[in-house]
Amino acid sequence: MKNLLLIIFITATIIACGKRGKEIKQAIIIDDIIAVKTEPIIDGNSIQPIEASGLVSSASEARLSFKTGGIIEKIYVKEGQNVSKGQLLATLNLTEINASVQQAKESVQKAERDLKRITNLYADSVGTLEQVQNLTTVLSVAKQNLQIANYNRSYSTIHASNSGTIVKKNMNEGELAGPGGQVFFMNSTGANDWVLKVGLSDKDWARIKIGDKADVKMDAFSDEKFSGIVSNLGQGTDPTSGLYQIEIKLNTNGKKIASGLFGVTKIYPKISKNQASISINALIEGNNQNGFVYTANGNKAQKVSIVVDHIADGRVYLKTFPASLKNVITDGSAYLVDGSKVKIAP
Repeated sequence: MKNLLLIIFITATIIACGKRGKEIKQAIIIDDIIAVKTEPIIDGNSIQPIEASGLVSSASEARLSFKTGGIIEKIYVKEGQNVSKGQLLATLNLTEINASVQQAKESVQKAERDLKRITNLYADSVGTLEQVQNLTTVLSVAKQNLQIANYNRSYSTIHASNSGTIVKKNMNEGELAGPGGQVFFMNSTGANDWVLKVGLSDKDWARIKIGDKADVKMDAFSDEKFSGIVSNLGQGTDPTSGLYQIEIKLNTNGKKIASGLFGVTKIYPKISKNQASISINALIEGNNQNGFVYTANGNKAQKVSIVVDHIADGRVYLKTFPASLKNVITDGSAYLVDGSKVKIAP
């Protein structure tokens, strides 16, 4: 009926930014004219969080091995055992290594005797200067070989590089350990020694700086959020994933943490950019980054296409939008179609 005032209360469910909630809206329609409210597009600084996931590990991990190869004589620790810095963890059978040291000692002694004898002969004009010089070189080489043998023997044992926990024991007594072959994997267990390692694309890596703040959630502590800061930026890509690895130093809040825990983080770069944004209430449809809003064109609603960069804190930050778009309809937008008659409410 013409000139008849009809007030219709419509309940609309709006889902925005992943938050579930119900908001009751009122649409006032008078003679097919829908009362709406508009808001201007706002320019301001935008900081888009970077989301990533990774595994927790110790900041002071160590992969311990023997420098020389040999048969493992004794292992003094078990997996999961706490150890102190400098503690003896394993030794090789030193039979062959001690024999090498003894050979080097005897070579030095022989070189010293030979040099002494030829030096006396040279003093009596029987030996030559060349012989003296040659035997001097032989003695020098023999001493260096002895130094190498003693050095290798000193690294035929494994000591803990830090106080921590033996996470993995890869070999057992009686096995043949090769030079540099990993025997133990250990990490520090200090409250401030845990990091979350995540991989980032080159675009996100370029936005991150050491000291940027981050929030971390772990499956093991589903109801708790941990704070952290970016402590290390990888300077090359991982050959497997092609991503740049960064480390986030965690504040564990006194919780018991272990290597391998899965964590999801939001990193907040200090680098911001000037970007246009609209209220989340203005966004009516979306497909990936493409969305639509309504604007008031005279007394009619006009549907306008936009491209979304990201959504944060109840605002939609725009990547591209028509230059003619100055205002968007917020209240009442859920009841509009392209060409609907509208009246802007104060």
